[in-house]
Amino acid sequence: MQFGQMKRRKFMTLLAGTAVSPLAARAQQPTIPVIGFLGSPSAAEWAPFAAAFRQGLGEAGYVEGQNAAIEYRWADGQYERLPELATDLVRRQVAVIFAAGSAAPALAAKAATATIPIVFANGVDPVQFSLVASLNRPGGNITGVSFLISDLGAKRLGLLHELLPKVTVVALLVKSDNPNADSVIRDALEAARVLGLEIHPLKARTAQDIEAAFASLVQQQAGALLVSADPFFTSQYDQFVRLAAHYEVPTIYYAREFVAAGGLMSYGTSIRDGYSQAGVYAGKILKGDKPADLPVLQSIKFELVINTRTAKALRIAISDNLLSFADEVIE
Repeated sequence: MQFGQMKRRKFMTLLAGTAVSPLAARAQQPTIPVIGFLGSPSAAEWAPFAAAFRQGLGEAGYVEGQNAAIEYRWADGQYERLPELATDLVRRQVAVIFAAGSAAPALAAKAATATIPIVFANGVDPVQFSLVASLNRPGGNITGVSFLISDLGAKRLGLLHELLPKVTVVALLVKSDNPNADSVIRDALEAARVLGLEIHPLKARTAQDIEAAFASLVQQQAGALLVSADPFFTSQYDQFVRLAAHYEVPTIYYAREFVAAGGLMSYGTSIRDGYSQAGVYAGKILKGDKPADLPVLQSIKFELVINTRTAKALRIAISDNLLSFADEVIE
C-alpha cells in the first residue's frame, strides 16, 4: 500500500513536470530587442530611407521580424507631435531609439529619456544643437550620423552663382518649424553678401505653403531658388520639380532624389548611406556598445548632380567647367 502511494506520487510529479515544461520553455526563450523608429515625415514618403536603415541593421546582424522588432512612430510632417511620440516609445521601453529626419526627432527623444540609447541621422551640427558633447566623444546616451547637409548652403549658393552669374536675386526656402531654420537663413545671408547677391528668405510648413512660396518668389522677381534641407521637403520632391518647371525657376537642392526626378541641380551627401550607417550603429548598441563610446559619423563624400535635360528646358547653358566637377550628369 505504501509502495502504491509512492508510485502514484511519482507519477503525479512527472505529470506536473510535463504540464509546465512548455510554459517553462517559452519563458526561457530570449525576447527579441525592440527598436523605436521616430520619424518626422510620413511612412510612405520615407520608405526608401527606412529601408536603408534596415539594411544597415541587417549588416550588424539584426533582421526585422526575425531577431529584432521595430516600432514605428511617424509625425507626418507635424513636428509638434514628436514629443508625444517619443514619450510613447519610452513607455514602450524600447532598447534603442532611432531619430530619423531633422534635428527635431533627436531633440524630442533626448528630452524624453536620458537612459535609452538614441541614434540620430540628420543634417545639422549635433554639437551646436547640444545633442552631443563632441563628435569624437558624444557622452550621454546619444550618437549618430551627421550629413552636414545644412552646412552646405553657402556652397550651393556659390554653385548657383557660377551657373547663373547674371542672376542677382535668389530666393531661399526653409521649413518654418525646422529647428535649424534661423541659422540657415543667417548663413545664407552672409554667403550672399560675400557673393554680392540679394537673398529673399521664404518659409513653408505644408504643401500649400510650398505652392504659395513659388508664387511669391516669382512676384519678388527672384532669378533662382535655393532649397534648404528638411525631411518634409525631401518627401515633396515631385511637387518641387513640378513647380520649378511650371514657373521656370532654376533651383538647386540638397539631395540627389530631386534631380533624379527632374530637378536642375543638387549638392549634398547621400541620405540613404547615412541611414544605413545609423542602422549599423543601432545594431552595435543592441550588442552592448555604449552611445558615449561611438563617435558621431560625418559624411565625407559630397556629390554634385546636374540634370542637363532640365537645363535645356530652362534654356540654361552649363559651362564645361561646372560639368567637369559634376559627380553625376543626368541626361
